[in-house]
Amino acid sequence: MVLCALARQLLRSSSCCALMVRLQTSSRRRCCLYSSTQGFNQEEIRQKLLAFPGGSVDLLKQDSGVAVLTINNPARKNAFSGSMMVDLEEKVSQLENWTEGKGLVVRGAAETFCSGSDLNAVRAISSPQDGMKMCMFMQDALTRLLRLPLISVALVEGRALGGGAELTTACDFRLMATGSVIQFVHKHMGLVPGWGGAARLVRIVGNQNALKLLGGAVKVDPKSGLDVGLADGVLEADGDNPLQQAEDWLRRYTEGPVPVIRAVKKVVLAGRELPLLEALRMEKEVFGTVWGAPANLQALASKSKHK
Repeated sequence: MVLCALARQLLRSSSCCALMVRLQTSSRRRCCLYSSTQGFNQEEIRQKLLAFPGGSVDLLKQDSGVAVLTINNPARKNAFSGSMMVDLEEKVSQLENWTEGKGLVVRGAAETFCSGSDLNAVRAISSPQDGMKMCMFMQDALTRLLRLPLISVALVEGRALGGGAELTTACDFRLMATGSVIQFVHKHMGLVPGWGGAARLVRIVGNQNALKLLGGAVKVDPKSGLDVGLADGVLEADGDNPLQQAEDWLRRYTEGPVPVIRAVKKVVLAGRELPLLEALRMEKEVFGTVWGAPANLQALASKSKHK
């Protein structure tokens, strides 16, 4: 009881609040990376993007606590139109406020993942100023996607190209179907990743592999994906439908009480993004939220002795 009281007191401390702010976004603060002082007006870029409609980003929240986010624009191989970028940011906001969630599957409709940006929208906002604003908008949305207190997996069927490849890196894991390809094709377009994909890729596969994938615009199939660490698993060609396989694969990490799964994601996120001392403090604070909580007490009661 003393430890529980101490934990609650720590959670109310100013240092804890400061750390929580760095790792959690709220519905009152929709943009966490950039501000107006950096030339970013979120509403302005939203309106500009909405001028280029097509497709949608669909969200299904399930009673299991695992949601499915679908990139849906099959006529353009699930390329992101301007309105779909806005859709994505809105769906991320919904997931930030979904307190019952534990897991997320990100997929593309019609057996293909995502072919990046719709070239019609890209040509229309080709000025450096507009490109930078779109870049900041998508960096913000995908960073918030990765920071969700949900364990996420990208289900890669068909092709994940350019911005689609960047989207896969905004998930905790990547599963590849037979015949699928992840390819950072930015060099062929005279570009580099702009949605945060390069920074995330380095953390996933390391500096040298990232240079090879970006500099060579290498086509990563399931085998080479496993070899470099970009893929975390390959779907069975003759198994259940891919979405069911992805949900079954993810279940090993999302089984258990919601507060515990979300706490696991928070401490891993702290270790990845914060300096060591701050990460240790955050781990202590998150530990305090689960120590003596119902799941912990139930586990202690059911395991009265070591085996």
